[in-house]
Amino acid sequence: MTTLHLTDNADADKILSENPFALLVGMLLDQQIAMEVAFSGPAKIQERIGALDPATIATYDADAFVEVFRVTPAVHRYPGSMAKRVQEVAEVIVNNWNGDTASIWTADTPTGPEILRRLKALPGFGEQKSKIFLALLGKRLEVDAPGWREASAPYGEEGAFRSVADIVDPESLRRVRETKRAAKAAAKA
Repeated sequence: MTTLHLTDNADADKILSENPFALLVGMLLDQQIAMEVAFSGPAKIQERIGALDPATIATYDADAFVEVFRVTPAVHRYPGSMAKRVQEVAEVIVNNWNGDTASIWTADTPTGPEILRRLKALPGFGEQKSKIFLALLGKRLEVDAPGWREASAPYGEEGAFRSVADIVDPESLRRVRETKRAAKAAAKA
């Protein structure tokens, strides 16, 4: 088993490494907050409700689930909308993937483009987020679907330090942050 290092918290990283739904939720939460906070979110949810699986999340009372997100430290800076989005993703996994998150990238031996299509069908997973997650699967979890690098381009490229898919230690995290800062500065210029 590959151990991911995305949160600066060994327990949260262990959950991400062992639970495909946790990793997918962390990726979903990775917007408008620090990456470490986003990927720590699944551990907070599990700690607060005692479970982290699609069936439990999909059927959890919506108002109570928002409160789970609001408890300090918050799961996300937008607790209402992100709690709803997590429940929507959980419902899709229950209804379309029999509650098995990893089926998205393993069922019927899919190609990279097919995994990308499946990810983009999830609520909150647009083109970029889906490509980054596909690159994370390929680079860190050894999901070796034919064409995954091309389908996840440019995030599947080696040595570019563009996204969470490139983070393996504090130094690679620093390099990803530098790349993102440079891209934002270039976009503003």
